[in-house]
Amino acid sequence: MVDVGRRQAVLVSTTLLASWLGMQAVHELGHITGAWITGGRVAKVVLYPLTISRTDLADNPHPLIVVWAGPIFGSLLPLGLWILIRARRVAEAFLLRFFAGFCLLANGLYIGVGSFDRVGDCGQMLRHGSAAWQLWLFGAVTAPGGLLLWHRLGSAFGLGPAKKPVSRRAALTSSAAFVILLLIGFAVDGS
Repeated sequence: MVDVGRRQAVLVSTTLLASWLGMQAVHELGHITGAWITGGRVAKVVLYPLTISRTDLADNPHPLIVVWAGPIFGSLLPLGLWILIRARRVAEAFLLRFFAGFCLLANGLYIGVGSFDRVGDCGQMLRHGSAAWQLWLFGAVTAPGGLLLWHRLGSAFGLGPAKKPVSRRAALTSSAAFVILLLIGFAVDGS
């Protein structure tokens, strides 16, 4: 019984930590992709695990596209990955479902709520021509979408009245994802 409890703790904690690090990585990948598509040039990317991620550009001919690419790509890529893996009927697809929900929720809250204080990307969006209602709309669509993906997902993590046994493979998969993302974060520290 102790092994099952430990396995569940590992699964839950590494899924949360990997989701945070992965969300930052796909968000920044969105900014990088936006810069690349619009002819911008990336100067520095910071994914260091003990800080908030960011992408600095040396040249940014289309800042509004680049800044929106982060949360849009950061929301759609995980959702697309989950849909592909779910279609293949992979048992651990629930991990990507959690991650996709996490990314939708995090990006939605960041943009929707961040609009009030003009934090980070939100300040750039508003300075470069986005209206506040566009940020609120993005948040109003993505954040509830994330919660919807999380609905009834607790059982896969061994939680709630309908809990399922936590598989060793799921705990190992989540742990491996966390370690890989941690290593990537230390490697892409912006220095």
